[in-house]
Amino acid sequence: MFKKFENAVYNGLNSKGKKTFILLGTLLGFILSLMMIPSELVLAKMLPGKNSDTFNIYIDLPTGSSIAQTQVVSNCVVNYVQQEKDVRDTEVFLGMGSPLDFAGLIKGSQFKNSENVAEIVLNLSPKHHRKEPSYLMVQRMRNVIQKGCDINGAKISFVEPPAGPPVMAAIVAEVYGNNAEGIRHLAKKIENVFSHTKGLVDIDIMQDDIYDKFEVKVDSIKIARSGLNVKQVNDILYLAFEGMEIAVKNSPIYDDQIPIFLTLSSKTKDFTNKSKMAIQSKMASLKLMNTRGMMVPITEVVSISAVKSNPMIMAKNLHQMVNVMAETDMVSQVYPLMDARNEIINTFSDAYEISKIGLFNLELKDKKTAKVYQLIWDGEMEVTLDTFVELGAAFIAALVLIFLLMVVYYKSFKLSGIILIGSFLSIIGVIVGHFIMDVFIEGTFFLTATSLIGFIALIGISSRNSLLLIDFTKSLMIEKGMGQKAAIAFATATRAKPIFLTAVAIILASTLLASDAVFGGLGVSLIFGTIAAVVASLIVVPILMDNSNLQEEFNK
Repeated sequence: MFKKFENAVYNGLNSKGKKTFILLGTLLGFILSLMMIPSELVLAKMLPGKNSDTFNIYIDLPTGSSIAQTQVVSNCVVNYVQQEKDVRDTEVFLGMGSPLDFAGLIKGSQFKNSENVAEIVLNLSPKHHRKEPSYLMVQRMRNVIQKGCDINGAKISFVEPPAGPPVMAAIVAEVYGNNAEGIRHLAKKIENVFSHTKGLVDIDIMQDDIYDKFEVKVDSIKIARSGLNVKQVNDILYLAFEGMEIAVKNSPIYDDQIPIFLTLSSKTKDFTNKSKMAIQSKMASLKLMNTRGMMVPITEVVSISAVKSNPMIMAKNLHQMVNVMAETDMVSQVYPLMDARNEIINTFSDAYEISKIGLFNLELKDKKTAKVYQLIWDGEMEVTLDTFVELGAAFIAALVLIFLLMVVYYKSFKLSGIILIGSFLSIIGVIVGHFIMDVFIEGTFFLTATSLIGFIALIGISSRNSLLLIDFTKSLMIEKGMGQKAAIAFATATRAKPIFLTAVAIILASTLLASDAVFGGLGVSLIFGTIAAVVASLIVVPILMDNSNLQEEFNK
């Protein structure tokens, strides 16, 4: 078998046409494989979805909504969730966020404390007992629940535990400026762009809504004239609508006193509608006895006025800002961000003068007010850029170091270049392998950070294969006196067996990684990259060696 392979290599080296065909075919394959990334046949992403045993559902109603309205939406979501066979149990936190978890630490859910929010925690059966991974379950449930529970203007978003570095969202647009109203207006426009960008879901602005509310002011002069005091009025209002401790009960069982809490029933506290008249009607039923024994309605000593709410002012590094956030629906965040950014540049130019800052960030100057705003991209996109830049630098450093090491060893730039080219060709297998996996598996198989780690690891394996061929060829030519072509063919056939065995060991070991949601890219890179490295070592490298004057290179 290896004799036939030796003859095939020898005949190929003696045919100039075959050598040219192989080299041109390799170059064409290399170019086509690289073009798969910009043509989006292979999609790049920091990390794919993590197949975890839990995820959260955030419910956010318009600011000022009641706890009863929030509960209606929560019950609707729970009804859908309980139909899932893989959901073991659910926990509903009404009017608050869940106890601190990994996602909540970054997203700030532990600070939620208002009637218009709720959080539902879903615990799933173990991932090894489920056919459907959690990220595909989220993708399937999202549209169904959001459409079925579109009540009271609620925003329902799904939050999964991050597979890598924790970020606030997949895409975060930070809008900076010195004008609060201008920031709010620009954030709304960006939110509208996100909502029309394919692949983006769970879009939200991290800012309070400005809504109409009613303010109750105590008139101290009227209170004094009515024979009441301010504390009486404050206590009755708080007692009625919030509740308070009015007494304690002693118990022989417990050392501490048991507080007695009093408030109106939920039905009694409800207003007929959101108007000043409804509030006055409800409060007219609350009366206090004055010092003369007369009952005085609360409405006689307080005034009710409609006002606008005061939104919270957010800042980062002492600069006023607002976050516009969006998650991706099983797509890479890179491509929706580019689409949204291009849409912002094309559609905002009528009202703003837009200039680019750095690679992706934008500066917008309002043409009417001359106010300047900055749009800074953050979230998983920023982590992706940083990671790919760092891994790219590591990849280049590995190539340079291997090249310099080979130059020191062989004292030849040409032989070192051959080893480097043979190593670099393994990228063909890495990219094509991701394309093949994307075709045959459910969902998108992304080129991830772990894929690049696998490619960097392959450089050493590929370099070793080429190094074995060159050293054995050198030994045959110098010690045995063989001709260049015969030595290359014999060395290639002889070293084919250990190269194949090494490749099989790597491939079999990597199959365990290929099925993992996070490290699948590493496994696929090692499997298909190893195959490409073997082909490059046994076919392309011999031709490159034959095109060089090896005798002259070995004598340096």
